[in-house]
Amino acid sequence: MANNKLSVPNFTNEDEEREYWAKFDLSEHLKAEDFQNISFPDLKPSFSAVSLRIPRYILIRLKEKAHAVNISYQSLMKKYITDGLFSEVK
Repeated sequence: MANNKLSVPNFTNEDEEREYWAKFDLSEHLKAEDFQNISFPDLKPSFSAVSLRIPRYILIRLKEKAHAVNISYQSLMKKYITDGLFSEVK
């Protein structure tokens, strides 16, 4: 399985441990074949509430579009933000 058995030394302080892990190279101990795909089906993304000031006419139009496609305007706003975030900037 692993190339070399991993043995972590005992550290006398945090600085020593920090230096050890900063120089640590996992590729000396594991190969790509050692890893396996896993899934976390019950993992939920964490959310943060934000306050956003936008012109009233934009909010009205957003609510109209959301109603037309039968989703909440918050969900539509998240979709627009996500689409814009991951699209290429020209």
